[in-house]
Amino acid sequence: MMLNQERRQQFLTLMEESGWDTLLLYGNTSRKDFFRSLVNFNFFGPHAAAALASNGISIVVSHPWDDELLQDSIDANVTWDADFNAVIHRLISGKTAIAGREFMEARFVDEATVSATAPIENLRRFKTRGEIEYIRQSARLADAGYRHFVETAEAGVAEYELVAEVESNGAEDNFMLIASGGTEVFGMHPPTERRFQKGDIITTELTPQVNGYYAQICRTMVLGEPSAGQSRAFAIFSEAQAAAQNLIKPGVNIKDVARVQNDVFRREGYGEYTTPRYTRVRGHNLGLYPDENPWVLEDVDCEVNEGMVLIAHPNTYLPLSGYMTFGDTLLVTARGCVSLNQTEKKLFSKV
Repeated sequence: MMLNQERRQQFLTLMEESGWDTLLLYGNTSRKDFFRSLVNFNFFGPHAAAALASNGISIVVSHPWDDELLQDSIDANVTWDADFNAVIHRLISGKTAIAGREFMEARFVDEATVSATAPIENLRRFKTRGEIEYIRQSARLADAGYRHFVETAEAGVAEYELVAEVESNGAEDNFMLIASGGTEVFGMHPPTERRFQKGDIITTELTPQVNGYYAQICRTMVLGEPSAGQSRAFAIFSEAQAAAQNLIKPGVNIKDVARVQNDVFRREGYGEYTTPRYTRVRGHNLGLYPDENPWVLEDVDCEVNEGMVLIAHPNTYLPLSGYMTFGDTLLVTARGCVSLNQTEKKLFSKV
C-alpha cells in the first residue's frame, strides 16, 4: 500500500472544498504519520514531504537511500536533496495547506501557507478497509507480545530485559511503556534497570506497528497471588473499561466514553484519581500514530462513528494498588464496537 488511493481521493475532495491548490503532507522522524497517510513509506532520512495537486504527486526526501527505494516503486515525481529547506519551498504552489505544519522546523514554514493538520486528522479518524486489516494484524502481534510478556516476567528480570524480549516480535515498530512495583508507582515509563520482585504489579502498554498502523493492548499482572487491594482495584478498572466498551457505538460523544469510566471510580470513592494529577487520558484513537486524536476525555467534544479505531483504557493510579492499566483496541461498527484483541480480560498472576 505504497500509495493510498482512497486517501488520495479524499484529500483531493478536501482540497477542492477548501480552495487549496496544493496539499503538502510533511513527516519527520518522530511524526511520519501525515506523510504516510498518502505515501505509506517508512522513510529513513530526517524529513520527507509529499505535495498533492490535481495533476499528480511530488515527493521530496532528505536521504539518498529513500530516493533510491522510491524511484522505482511509486508513480510520482521523487526528488532527493540534502538541502531540504530549499526544495520544500519549491513544492509550495498557489494556495498551499500543510498537514503536519505544527511539527515542522521554523525554517521550513512559509508564512503564506495554512495548516491542514486538523482537517486531515478528521479524515484519518475513520479507517479504510485496508487500514483496518493492518490494525488487525498489529492487534494479533500485541496479543502474541503480551503472551510472551507473561511467560518471560519473573522475579529478578529487569524491566529493560523484559521489554527487549517482547519487542523482537516481528513488528515494524513497537511503542512500549512499563512499570513495576507497588503503591509507590504513579505511572508508566520507558524501561529501567529495576528488577522485578515477588508481589510486584507489572503494567504495560504494548503498541506494535504493521505497515505503519498501530494497535494497542494494556494489561496488568502480579508476580504472586494478588492482594485484596490489587484484586479490588482491578475489579474497578474492569468495570470502568466494560462501561466504555458497552457504550461505544456510532453517535455517542467521546466525552461520554470518558465520563462512564470516571463515574465508576467516583461511585467507589476514587473520583480524585480521575483528575489530570493522576490520569492523562481515558483512551485515544489509533492509526498511523499511536496516540491519535481524539483523546478520550470529558472535555473533548467529538462524535464517535463507524470506522474509528480507538482504545478505551481507564489507566490511572489508585492507592489500593498503585498504577494499573487495562484496555483493548476497539473497532467501531454500525452496531457498536468489537475488540481486535483476543487476550483474556483478567488480572494476570504468576506464582
